[in-house]
Amino acid sequence: MKIILLGPPGAGKGTQAASIREKYGIPHISTGDIFRENVRLGSPLGVEARKYMDAGQLVPDNLVVSMVADRLEKPDCVRGFLLDGFPRTLPQAEALDSYLTSKGTVLDGVILLDVDDETVVLRLSGRRVCRACGQIYHSTFKPSRSGNRCEVCGGETYQRDDDTEKVIRNRLTVYHQQTTPLISFYKEKGILRAVDAKASSGNVMNAIESLCANRS
Repeated sequence: MKIILLGPPGAGKGTQAASIREKYGIPHISTGDIFRENVRLGSPLGVEARKYMDAGQLVPDNLVVSMVADRLEKPDCVRGFLLDGFPRTLPQAEALDSYLTSKGTVLDGVILLDVDDETVVLRLSGRRVCRACGQIYHSTFKPSRSGNRCEVCGGETYQRDDDTEKVIRNRLTVYHQQTTPLISFYKEKGILRAVDAKASSGNVMNAIESLCANRS
């Protein structure tokens, strides 16, 4: 099972990725984790990426692709993988296609967690996090019964800087700019499957399982 998970911030990719990983026994691969691991280990790719990150610049597509390709060579990817956060651009998608073709394989599917912008804003702007233990609450859907204190440890809950409405809408703008070409690219290949991410997480996972079964 070789699949890509697409969706805006707040679509529930992390939750669904964990369920997919558990059900299908494939690694959940995120570019953020790959970057951090390469930088931590001081690998040649990590050293090169660090130069751009320290300068506040985007890591070039060719370097990102090299990191992902290196990760896909690991033994745990033999049975498949779930890519999250990659590809982000059309050149990255084309490079991934070329890499997989060179290995004699193809993607099984691309799952788009589809959710409107206003739902994303509501979900993320209401998120509150405990400063002490990291427990997550939501001002509307899951408020702490202790007010602005964590029910678990009593720590203060707060809104992260990147959870303000202005920042969220900026992130959504970038997401749409990057992802619209990807959606068209995978639609043309006939492997894109959209799932309504406004549904409960259980219903979303059921839809994903159905899509994967139909693809296999």
